[in-house]
Amino acid sequence: MIDVGDFRVNSAKTYLGKNVNLHLKDGAVIVNVHLVAIKKPKLGKKNLLEYTSFGKNRRENIPLKNIAYAEGLNRNLLFT
Repeated sequence: MIDVGDFRVNSAKTYLGKNVNLHLKDGAVIVNVHLVAIKKPKLGKKNLLEYTSFGKNRRENIPLKNIAYAEGLNRNLLFT
């Protein structure tokens, strides 16, 4: 597996409000999610990335340290 570095807050900010595929460090992929916000909990040091799945209103959180990278999606290709 190729080491692509850490997915940090500044990297995550560029994808906020966009649809992406999230590639996790364990090799899994979370497909077609909309990135909503970056949260910093009051206790602890883990930054969380908040996202929603396509077609659902429920929001999920995942620690930024678990994400290897995000792959941007072209919305025009999704709806044609």
